[in-house]
Amino acid sequence: MAALVVAEHDNSNLKPPTFNTVTAAAAIDSDVHVLVAGSGCDAAAEQASKIAGVSKVIVADDPRYDHMLAEPMGALLAKIAGDYAAVLAPETTTGKNYMPRAAALLDVAQISGIIEVKSADTFVRPIYAGNAMATVQSEDKVKVITVRATGFDGAAAEGGSASVEKIDAADDPGSSKFVSENLQKSDRPELTSAKVIVSGGRGMQSGDNFPMLEKLADKLGAAVGASRAAVDAGFVPNDYQVGQTGKIVAPDLYIAVGISGAIQHLAGMKDSKVIVAINKDEEAPIFQVADYGLVADLFKAVPELAEAL
Repeated sequence: MAALVVAEHDNSNLKPPTFNTVTAAAAIDSDVHVLVAGSGCDAAAEQASKIAGVSKVIVADDPRYDHMLAEPMGALLAKIAGDYAAVLAPETTTGKNYMPRAAALLDVAQISGIIEVKSADTFVRPIYAGNAMATVQSEDKVKVITVRATGFDGAAAEGGSASVEKIDAADDPGSSKFVSENLQKSDRPELTSAKVIVSGGRGMQSGDNFPMLEKLADKLGAAVGASRAAVDAGFVPNDYQVGQTGKIVAPDLYIAVGISGAIQHLAGMKDSKVIVAINKDEEAPIFQVADYGLVADLFKAVPELAEAL
């Protein structure tokens, strides 16, 4: 039986975590299918058909899947999951919304946030904010799994020639509807896909000081993030949040400015390839994981760094 990956997309383009999830699925079964559920999503389906290692793309094109709400997505996965050994989705806000519902409808346990595949039924996932690793074995007929993208390399976007098959939509439970969304538009890369991230914490003192980080980020072509403390204080919107209850990132370079390094924040960024910390408190926990640390007043150090660039 094959493994099914639920693609994350905007109906036009696949999002990066999809490619990491394909890699995880290939470690479970060599036969990998991709489900593209959306509305007017032919372009995304065509991209999926070119992913290396994918043998089939299944397309559910219907207005009810336009925003991948949990109720219609759960019903769709429950309808088709019986043909698969495993169903996998990226552990994003969207994936974490519909996958538990699908697992409940299938009457199986969800395996959340895996970072390694030991075998077709055994997986490794972080627990206690990443301070311990749990090896989980499932005897369920269908494994319902969310994948932490930072744990797997992305599959090649080119090189595949999968067949494309269209399927009918599942019955709509009719218990939810999309009302509206407020999106912040930015020329900067998304946090989860950025190669460089500049994050600010409580040490930024107020949201009025974040433009200082944005100036540095613009020079580096970086995304801007924040700790939970900064978000809770209202300095920046919650979609900036990096950490256990925010976004999990693993960029090539992570610059932590005024961030003490609470365990919840470290859980979201400690897999970054290079970590740079700027903090006036030399005892801050962030320095224990940083590759480079600067004990200094951030309000002097950051402008000087930006100017030097």
